[in-house]
Amino acid sequence: MISIDSKFLVAIAMSSLVLLSGCASTSAPKADPLEGINRATYAFNDALDKAVLEPVAKGYQAVTPGFFRAGVSNLFMNIGDVATGLNNLLQGKGGDAASDAGRFLVNSTLGVLGLFDVATPMGLEKHNEDFGQTLGKWGVNSGPFLMLPLMGPSTLRDAVSRPVDSYAGYYRYVDHIRTRNSVFALEIIDLRANLLGASSTLDTAALDKYQFIRDAYLQRRLRSIYDGKAPQDKLDQLEDDLMPPATPKADKK
Repeated sequence: MISIDSKFLVAIAMSSLVLLSGCASTSAPKADPLEGINRATYAFNDALDKAVLEPVAKGYQAVTPGFFRAGVSNLFMNIGDVATGLNNLLQGKGGDAASDAGRFLVNSTLGVLGLFDVATPMGLEKHNEDFGQTLGKWGVNSGPFLMLPLMGPSTLRDAVSRPVDSYAGYYRYVDHIRTRNSVFALEIIDLRANLLGASSTLDTAALDKYQFIRDAYLQRRLRSIYDGKAPQDKLDQLEDDLMPPATPKADKK
């Protein structure tokens, strides 16, 4: 498995702008003008997941002990605290940024490079921030919903912001290609293994899985920009934007 290059992400986002002008459906919700293309991409991602990622994740969960999986998850979350701290700083949340820096320092030392989360019991709260949220805080509109190949749900704003967060990650700074790709593959497998329970619930509960994932993603992203306290008018607007356009009534003669 290879790491996703930032140029690939930007190319996807920019091509989506072109598609918007020629392929947007008049019957699609305002928040998802590329619904037809997005559904096709979701079908591809779902087929790949069922054929490859889900079986591998189940095998990983079956053969590795719980303490090992917890350590791997903690390691990647510790690395993620770097980007979270920087984004909290950009959003003007100095206290949270200091807490994130403290988490990273404590877990990287006392927690043995992040394999053990010793910061949480010490009262250093875990946050989750990315540059897409930062842009949202700065007033940048989310743009259309996008289902990205291999990477799943996003928006135009979030897709363009991903390369920025990648500079606070690890793979740009690991020169040995095989090592970098192996660590990246482990991160993907660990993430998929942690989602096995959620995917089982989705399979049994959702009649339209694509719509469920899209709506849940957009609602969660909106709330995350406002730290869980999104204004009601913003929530109402999103709900309206997710509704399919009304079918015009035929003129009566």
